[in-house]
Amino acid sequence: MPGAPADPRRELLLELYRAALEAVDGRRRVRASLAAGARDGPVHLLAVGKAAPAMALGALDALGAAVSRGLVIAAEAAPRELAGDARFVCLTGGHPLPDERSLAAGEAMLEFAAATPAGARVLLLVSGGASALAEVPAPGIALATLRDATAQALAAGTDIAALNARRRALSAIKGGELVTRFRACTVEGLLISDVPHDDPAVAASGLLDSPECRVSVVASLADALAAAWRAARAQGLTAALWPKRLDGGAEEAARRLCQELSAMPESLLVAGGETVVRLPARPGRGGRCQHLALAAAQLIAGHADCLLLAAGTDGRDGASEDAGAIVDGETLARIEDAGFDAAAGLAAADSGTLLEAAGELVYTGTTGTNVGDIVLALRQAPAADRAM
Repeated sequence: MPGAPADPRRELLLELYRAALEAVDGRRRVRASLAAGARDGPVHLLAVGKAAPAMALGALDALGAAVSRGLVIAAEAAPRELAGDARFVCLTGGHPLPDERSLAAGEAMLEFAAATPAGARVLLLVSGGASALAEVPAPGIALATLRDATAQALAAGTDIAALNARRRALSAIKGGELVTRFRACTVEGLLISDVPHDDPAVAASGLLDSPECRVSVVASLADALAAAWRAARAQGLTAALWPKRLDGGAEEAARRLCQELSAMPESLLVAGGETVVRLPARPGRGGRCQHLALAAAQLIAGHADCLLLAAGTDGRDGASEDAGAIVDGETLARIEDAGFDAAAGLAAADSGTLLEAAGELVYTGTTGTNVGDIVLALRQAPAADRAM
């Protein structure tokens, strides 16, 4: 099986990606946000989303014994620091489609709110993924309806704002409804945002969107992109931030980025957002970042000075376990040497299979954050050419 060769430019892109992740780490950002506040208890803590465990740990770092009880709902099992703490109940839910675990998690949220004393201090920690991970359907809405609505929207390439508006309309806890269950409490929301404009009405389908809740955005895509840009500048690179959030089709986004890359002198483009992929009836392996990367591989084929990294900040791209991929001017040739056709792979939404064959996938595991996708496009000659 062919694999991508060792190349210091690839490690550079990974280093910049890691700098972006560190800047929006859930534990770090929540700890910093709460550090200057009062440590008086009791604090009732509810965390939900892909970054929920990291955010809960950040709250514990800052508040310590003031946290009297907590509920944490995430996509994966909680770390031992939380699971072994008698104050916490830790649950998992389904993602990207809600499942029976999601309904159980939603009921647990209602029970948590009901058991919270009137007038208590409540801390709600929310990150992307919460829309599917915990749900209480609106009256008359079945789980199958929730799943079908989400699956159809994802297959059609619906953007996150429209998708979450659908979810909100079908929910009994989204759109700020959960907040109202905390009777006469002081409710503070800390949000790690993966949505355009960091809008609490869109994030997690409006879980925090209530006038009774004071919301602070503790980490966003802009923070991650700025960190990658600063890290690039510290390396002596000429770097530019893409002027707008990436959206729309992944292949079109790849075309725009590669077009700009080919027209500029040696430098780095730092971009981010959330593109979409229209899925066939039986999609293959991969996600929007891998799809964008595979499309880019076709566009930069034969250009030894072009590389592109596309990866999710949550460490998961679509339904795959990989965060994304790095491609260069020889990626397409490696794919073809492995017996695959890139155009067919894109049509089948099977980018992950092809990129794995070429040795291009990026795996991080759980990152403790979720602010959207990052794309780093680099134009830089190989070291051997620069030395000449």
